[in-house]
Amino acid sequence: MTEVNNMEYLVEKQHKQGKLHAIERINRLVDNGSFHEIGQAVINYREDMFGHTLPYDGVITGYGTINGKRVYVYAQDFTVNGGSLGYKHGEKIATILKKAIENMCPIIGINDSGGARIQEGVNSLKGYGDIFYYNVLASGYIPQISIIAGTCAGGAAYSPAITDFVFVIEGISNMYVTGPKVIKAVTGRDVLANELGGTEIHSKYSGVAHFIEKTEDDCYRDVRNLIDSIPQNNLYKYEIKRSKTFSKKSNIEKLLPKNKRRAYDIKNIIMRIVDDFSFIEIQEHFAANIVIGFGRIENVIVGIVANQPLIKAGVLDSDSSDKSARFIRYCDDFNIPLITLVDTPGFMPSIEEERKGIIRHGAKLIVAYAEATVPKITLILRKAYGGAYIAMCSRHLGADYVFCWPGAEIAVMGAEGAVNIIYKKELLLIDDIEKKKDFLLSKTKEYQEQYINAKIALEEGYIDAEITPSNTRDNFIAALSMLKNKSNTLGIRKKHSNIPL
Repeated sequence: MTEVNNMEYLVEKQHKQGKLHAIERINRLVDNGSFHEIGQAVINYREDMFGHTLPYDGVITGYGTINGKRVYVYAQDFTVNGGSLGYKHGEKIATILKKAIENMCPIIGINDSGGARIQEGVNSLKGYGDIFYYNVLASGYIPQISIIAGTCAGGAAYSPAITDFVFVIEGISNMYVTGPKVIKAVTGRDVLANELGGTEIHSKYSGVAHFIEKTEDDCYRDVRNLIDSIPQNNLYKYEIKRSKTFSKKSNIEKLLPKNKRRAYDIKNIIMRIVDDFSFIEIQEHFAANIVIGFGRIENVIVGIVANQPLIKAGVLDSDSSDKSARFIRYCDDFNIPLITLVDTPGFMPSIEEERKGIIRHGAKLIVAYAEATVPKITLILRKAYGGAYIAMCSRHLGADYVFCWPGAEIAVMGAEGAVNIIYKKELLLIDDIEKKKDFLLSKTKEYQEQYINAKIALEEGYIDAEITPSNTRDNFIAALSMLKNKSNTLGIRKKHSNIPL
């Protein structure tokens, strides 16, 4: 059997596993006929255990365009020695990362690898080290996107974790540091690959994955859409251009229930603020009590962070703090204005959350907002209580414009909880149940009228204006226009903050 025929057989084997070949994947991703390969003639550093040379050392690298935008791409080929990473394989990926940095273009990695090539020893580990180094250099400079198109084990999992956005595909994606066999050997426990590092694990529980896709074709389509929705590099400067894709949607105020205890879907409000069909949600299934994603307002790319009352009443917890903090830092890196929609009763009160370190995780959110120098616009829709009021991009963390809707509530805590604390001694002295109930109702109403509103915040200048829901988009447009040339004027010279990771 010739080498070509053998390769064809391996491609067919890839197809039988429900997977595309590396070059097929690239062709699905980039514009037709735009891909130019780099390093095609490279072979492995030393022969494999069977004396074979490995064509292009198992990874295809090059550049092309997506909707006319230049991107750099690499795709590991599982049909060549399981996509294992050796010296030359790692060198090719590091080189394409370096070229992407030099030319300030996004880098997209299609990962399908069994991990380090054992027979090359420390040289394969060097390959990973080089890749990680350039991943870090690229971070905050150019967008980095990882597609998990097979199994990523050991060192192969860390490079995607450093990148900005990770796509996983149902049925074929797995990521883990130690595989099922290692866990069996060490712990004696049997575990399936999907249970260990499948798509549900990383999209819902670990937060490693940002997008979950049903098929490879869906994945490449959505990567193309994402590239269209983010800047090419960190030199992005926005221009407000009249959107032809916004159809004015009425009755936005009716989306907010009259009963303030009732939940609603914040995504319906987001859709009535941004340009039509422009919102791309990120990490939809992880920490769903907060919604993050990109949208456009008059063609300006904006990052949106919004409490989700449908899930846990929009409360902040450890995972939602982590999720939003990293997204905020991404937006700040790439000069993307931040829109924050606030409706939260506070941070999650629970023993579990305290043990998880909610203090540390919540602090990440505070640091991310305070450190961000991009335009920051905040809208309080219904309630903002306690520390969560501060953490959700309040004026005190540097918000440039803060708005609220009529009836917005800003307070240390809800009325019932506050009354029970303030009048603790008085309540202890009342024995009659009905009298105690009447006292509570009276003081709760009194506290509600005096303290659970935006009046003090408006008078102190912590909120710039109370706006009608129907004028929300117009106010956002005006604020974005005013903040177009915003610059960091604090003048503090330092390397970076010490975010509580």
